[in-house]
Amino acid sequence: MLAVIFGRPGCPYCVRAKELAEKLSQERDDFSFRYIDIHAEGISKADLSKTVGKPVETVPQIFIDKLHIGGCTEFEAYAKKNLSLYQH
Repeated sequence: MLAVIFGRPGCPYCVRAKELAEKLSQERDDFSFRYIDIHAEGISKADLSKTVGKPVETVPQIFIDKLHIGGCTEFEAYAKKNLSLYQH
């Protein structure tokens, strides 16, 4: 399973999502992630909106295996429900 996190520098939710992904990748053999800095890559909100398929106003925007999950809160909920996180 591959998570892709689109984020930007200085965004606390992006940092939280990245920390969660790092934790998951350490705990699970079947989880890896890629963090994409939208500023460094020159990706605009319009570009991100096209990728997501609807207007995007915030980051992070997170995909798991090309399925759009949402932002940090949705990612945390997804991890808790589907990836057995916080159950140790």
